[in-house]
Amino acid sequence: MNPHPLRALIAAMLLSSGTLVAAPLDNALDESQGLAQDAKASQARIEKLDDSSREMLGEYRDAVQQAEALKGYNQQLRELVEAQRKELEGYQAQLDGIERTQEAVTPLMRQMVEVLGEFIAADVPFLPQERADRLAQLEEMMPRADISLAEKYRRILEAYQVESDYGRTLEAWRGELPVEGGTRNVEFLRLGRAMLYYQTLDGRESGWWNPQAQSWQVLDNAARRPLHQALAIARQEEAPALLELPVKTLVGESH
Repeated sequence: MNPHPLRALIAAMLLSSGTLVAAPLDNALDESQGLAQDAKASQARIEKLDDSSREMLGEYRDAVQQAEALKGYNQQLRELVEAQRKELEGYQAQLDGIERTQEAVTPLMRQMVEVLGEFIAADVPFLPQERADRLAQLEEMMPRADISLAEKYRRILEAYQVESDYGRTLEAWRGELPVEGGTRNVEFLRLGRAMLYYQTLDGRESGWWNPQAQSWQVLDNAARRPLHQALAIARQEEAPALLELPVKTLVGESH
């Protein structure tokens, strides 16, 4: 028996309707999946941007800290430069003061050397070569630029101290006595810088320096023994003892 025409039509309509309904659902699912993928991709981009933002923020904070550190360092450098500038100004002031002091002191030191030379020339003529050499060294030193002002002053004072010490000491030495036609080897005896004696090596002649006559004069034979003993004491060959030495004055003679 053939199917009923109405039923066939309904069946055909239902099949056609199912096909129509399925197509929109598939499209909707496809679109939803696409939107989900787009959303996921967008979220990934957002997260990536967020990471970049945090990294940039960290870099910015590091840069700020470095800037603050550099600012403090620059301030320290400015303070250091200012301190060095003031120190240099102080050094320059000291140098200027030294130059002014040198201008004032150098003539004074030259005068001290000249006075020392005049004093030695007018003094009792003991140790003439030693004292002349010391004076010559000072005169040679004064114009030298490689010797400091302080060192020059120290050496001049040292020479003055040596001359001052001569006035408090007893000294004997062997040397040459100028005589007419040449020299004689004798023993000299110095009592401070007040008296200067000599005695020949054989002990037969004694004499003294007369500052008024600026010459050597012979003593009588009574002076031979005390001078011989005084020479031994000065050479530390005998113990110190009370001596009676002839003392000459500018107006006469006493013992």
